[in-house]
Amino acid sequence: MRPLYIVVLLTIVSCTNQPIPADNNTTKAALTWPEWYTPLDTVRVLSWNVEHFVDDFDNPYIDNRRENNPAEDLGERRLQLAEVLKKADADIVVFQEFESSSYAQKLAEEYFPELGYQVFGGLESDDWYMNVVVMSRVPLGTFYGYAHANTPIIDQFDEEGNPESQAFLNNRMWSVDVLVNDDYDFNLTGVHLKAGRGERNAAWRLGMIQLMRNQFSKFTALDNDQNLLVVGDFNATPDSPEFRSFLGDSTQLRFLDPLAGTDVFTHPADSVFWRIDHIIPNEYLMPEIVEQRVQVFTPFSPESMDFIADHLPMIVDIIATEQ
Repeated sequence: MRPLYIVVLLTIVSCTNQPIPADNNTTKAALTWPEWYTPLDTVRVLSWNVEHFVDDFDNPYIDNRRENNPAEDLGERRLQLAEVLKKADADIVVFQEFESSSYAQKLAEEYFPELGYQVFGGLESDDWYMNVVVMSRVPLGTFYGYAHANTPIIDQFDEEGNPESQAFLNNRMWSVDVLVNDDYDFNLTGVHLKAGRGERNAAWRLGMIQLMRNQFSKFTALDNDQNLLVVGDFNATPDSPEFRSFLGDSTQLRFLDPLAGTDVFTHPADSVFWRIDHIIPNEYLMPEIVEQRVQVFTPFSPESMDFIADHLPMIVDIIATEQ
């Protein structure tokens, strides 16, 4: 596989002489197909929190026990993760708690080259090792980063009565345009929201959600029926106030939960009892979701899946034609 060089804010891929026709997506109008790509009729997206999945090398700028001294079983975890990915055969994979996009590229080259991933990206933290990373065999357009944005921790105040805010975790959210074929594209957002129970953590997540929804409103202002897909570890159950806030209602930007009202759970992998991982389309993308459903992907036993990570992967298939 030839090396690719990723520019974080704008991913431009090599091209042929066949241009992508213009539409309301300005990124798509400005790009052309890479020579390695054959446009698809359907796209499979997999999202997976892979639990402190680090490489073998100590990053001198990050001081954390798990990153400094990787677990001895990590080599076996890589092998088993690769087997899950081979069985899933997803066109796009979004990892959470994954060290870096360069690590994803190396892993793909060594453990599952037959899957053909060509584009790798993320917005990694300067001082932490758990990031959200994408690898794709579908061309990507513009990356939209939230890393440097400061968001409020809603209705929380410090000891002096000042409103609290944070920019510590916003690198764990990004959006990217996915360019599937001449007539179909969608915007993909990967997330790993603040962990923890209690009012303050929920308020932290709510501030991150408000930032995302504000950006999504900008996307739909440019293209009023823009397809949006958000995947990842929300650290919020479907009945939580922050998750309901993310979905919106019929009078505003609205997302739909394909698993609403079901007993489908994702965590912990060996004895699941709740769903904090989600794949959520907006109302315009929902008709293209095959059978309007999202699946938890468990090709091996609960014990084997838990050995790889404490979350279960989720997949969705998208018909790449406006329905």
